[in-house]
Amino acid sequence: MSKYEARWKTVKVDVENGIGWITLNRPEKRNAMSPTLNREMIDVLETLELDDDAQVVVLTGAGDAWTAGMDLKEYFRETDGKPEIMQERMRRDCSQWQWKLLRMYSKATIAMVNGWCFGGAFSPLVACDLAIAADDAVFGLSEVNWGIPPGNLVSKAVADTMGHRQALHYIMTGDTFTGKEAASMGLINKSVPKEQLREAVIELANKLLEKNPVVLRYAKIGFKRCRELTWEQGEDYLYAKTDQSNQRDPEKGRKEGLKQFLDDKTIKPGLQTYKRPKSDA
Repeated sequence: MSKYEARWKTVKVDVENGIGWITLNRPEKRNAMSPTLNREMIDVLETLELDDDAQVVVLTGAGDAWTAGMDLKEYFRETDGKPEIMQERMRRDCSQWQWKLLRMYSKATIAMVNGWCFGGAFSPLVACDLAIAADDAVFGLSEVNWGIPPGNLVSKAVADTMGHRQALHYIMTGDTFTGKEAASMGLINKSVPKEQLREAVIELANKLLEKNPVVLRYAKIGFKRCRELTWEQGEDYLYAKTDQSNQRDPEKGRKEGLKQFLDDKTIKPGLQTYKRPKSDA
């Protein structure tokens, strides 16, 4: 039994072999993101961030969908005419987990896209560090078909990952595309046959689990932050993150890595990699 059994209504969480599996659990609604799900996801991410048993986090969906985006009925129609402050709270909860927490999360994150991925789903998809999808997963920016533009930071998400012309095509037409096409556009890292999806994600997660967690965190955050900086600002920022990593790393990865490369000759670029100290692995 999961230690998080039945803690949340719309999200299922399991922790196994260093991996925290977060499953959006509204299969009857294709895991559409409701106000309740958004509130619970904030708690889920904040909880797993402090769980030492979960060093890599995987986000997926129950049934045949990753998530079909925002729940139009609960998020829009049922809030029409309600106090403005209520609508503002719901928007804040939505943004809080979908990109504010997830984008700079302290642990490595992988989106495991098992099926439908529509609209608002693109924000958490791109906020995850890495993404693997089923070949036949269906992606779409369908908002234009409902008479609305893409919400939240969906347009920002696709602008950061998909090519300019391709992003505009799907935003303006509402056409769908497959996991294979998403990989070719750079929206995800790769796609695999659906029956191989979980295995591929576990293989990637295990590769990340072998890395020094402090160095991995600063490496990914440094990359994401420096994309928004000038070259001069990026230089200062990345040197600062390197220094911070060296100071906060209990494994002393830099010292150990240099020893393995220069003294032990056990690191060979492209062939053999850094090995974490066994006592802390």
